[in-house]
Amino acid sequence: MPELHTPREAAERLGISYPTIKQWIYAGKLKAVKTPGGHYRIHEREIQALAQPAPPTRTRKSLPTTVSGRNQLVGRITQLRYDGLMAQVKLSIGGQTMTSIITADAARALQLRVGQTAAALIKSTEVMIVRV
Repeated sequence: MPELHTPREAAERLGISYPTIKQWIYAGKLKAVKTPGGHYRIHEREIQALAQPAPPTRTRKSLPTTVSGRNQLVGRITQLRYDGLMAQVKLSIGGQTMTSIITADAARALQLRVGQTAAALIKSTEVMIVRV
């Protein structure tokens, strides 16, 4: 007979609250059996299925480039100049030149190179949302 656990034991093993376990049982998300006395018991395999490690979280490098800002102007990097802690990036956008001053560390982290396509994101509000 497989090993059975009380909802409280299952909650402790999964690191969630007892009321959450009960709601999962009622909603059918977690299969459980009832004892003759009407108490729920959860099979070990059910706990194991829920205890699978979560997929790794994204690192900063793997964040998507889709943002809510609509003021994104795409162009080519025409000039990149480093001076101490800062970097000057010039973009050619539709026959116009736009210059941005960013940290040298940011320019290196982005691996910016002359001739690459890049976008200037113009921040027009204080709050922006990035889908992660």
